[in-house]
This record gives sequence, C-alpha cells and structure tokens, in this order.
Amino acid sequence: MSSPEIIEEGAEAAKAAKPKSKKKLIIIGAAAGVLLLGGGGGAAFLFSGSSAKAEEAKSAHGEKKEEKSAEGGHGEGTESGKDAFLDVPAMMVNLRSPDGQARFLKLHFMIVPGDGVAPDDLKEKLPLVLDSFQPFLRELRPEDLSGSAAVFRIKEEMMVRATATLGDGQVKDILIQDLVQQ
Repeated sequence: MSSPEIIEEGAEAAKAAKPKSKKKLIIIGAAAGVLLLGGGGGAAFLFSGSSAKAEEAKSAHGEKKEEKSAEGGHGEGTESGKDAFLDVPAMMVNLRSPDGQARFLKLHFMIVPGDGVAPDDLKEKLPLVLDSFQPFLRELRPEDLSGSAAVFRIKEEMMVRATATLGDGQVKDILIQDLVQQ
C-alpha cells in the first residue's frame, strides 16, 4: 500500500466515525442536561418544602414563646438554645496525686437554669458556684476519673453543690462538655 491510499482509508474511517461520535456527544449532552435539570428541580423541591416546614416550626415556636411570656415564664432567652444555657469557661485544677506528680483536670461545662430562672441571674452568681466546686474538684484523684460512672458522679456532686449554693430549683442540670485529665 502506498501512503496516499493509507491517508484516504484513514480519512474514510474518520468520516465514518464522526457521525457515530456526534451521536454519542449529543446523547451524552442530552443525558447530562436531563440530570442537571432533574437534580436542580429535585433540589429546589427539597429546599422549598423544608423552608416551609421551618417557617411553620418558627411560627409555632414563636407562639409558644408568647404563651410562656404571658404566663410569666422565661420566654425570652429560650428562643435559641444558646441563650438558655450558661456556658462556663473551662476550669483547670490540680488533682490530688498520691505519688506527688503534678496532675491536672480541665473541665468545661454548661449550667442549665431552672424553670423561671434567667441565665443572666445565674451569671451574676457564677463566682459563688465556682467557689463551691473548687474544693471538690481539687480533692479528686486520678483514680476517681476512671470508669464509665466517673462523669456521672462528678456531675451529681456538682449539682449538689450548685443547689446548696444557689437554692432549690435554680439549677436544672449541669452539662459536662469536656473533661480532660493530664
């Protein structure tokens, strides 16, 4: 075969392949367009449905808030979960160690105010609460922090001390965020 014949055969093969490749490109393009439109429509439907539900939930929550305010409850400050808790900055205390090595406990927790108690009221009394926690936390040993019930025991003791300091019903719960022993 001579080179002009090879070129002509290659050109014929390319012409024959072009219609097939154009068909493939058109089919692939159409499929991609359908997927994009379907995905976009599905996303729009999904988000429009959830925003309507969110608005219903907001309006229902707003009505509950107004009811609490009318009843004399603490409707203000409970609209967002962030305002309903008193976030206490992380505390770091020395642990009692039998071998004399320095051991530390870093504790970050939140206080849940009782019914009818504003977080701002608790914030004013926070130094008293922290002062009541200090002796207990400093007397802990590393062994006291081991096991699955350790967090529960610490939480319960903190509740007892907070109730003794502030009075009954002032603190509903204590939520331990971080408990790190070094």
